[in-house]
Amino acid sequence: MSKRTEQVGELLRREVAAIFEKELPRNGTLTTIVDVRITPDLSIVRFYLSIMGNKDMAKAVMQHIEKENKHFRKELSMRIRNQFRRMPELEFYIDELPEKISRIEQLLREAKAGERHDDGNENAG
Repeated sequence: MSKRTEQVGELLRREVAAIFEKELPRNGTLTTIVDVRITPDLSIVRFYLSIMGNKDMAKAVMQHIEKENKHFRKELSMRIRNQFRRMPELEFYIDELPEKISRIEQLLREAKAGERHDDGNENAG
């Protein structure tokens, strides 16, 4: 990523986080912007979100974000109107990396436990 793209990404992260703080429903979830990725032509901005809470709450938050996407884009446009010639499209995704890491760690623990179990059988026989 270029320095300009990084700066734009950080600006967008701050502004969208402020919008979320004001606009998202208070239903017991904590929504954090984990990563921001911008296409080279600055036409699309992808926000990767971490939503703490149960799966139903996270799903409700994502549905609200998708429903209000145009409103968030308009709010963002008003906040940073002098920064862009054309306001980029906003896309939101749940960051699934922590879940994937958890699953990999679980598989590694199971594999390690299986090795210990196999070693014990070999020594007995």
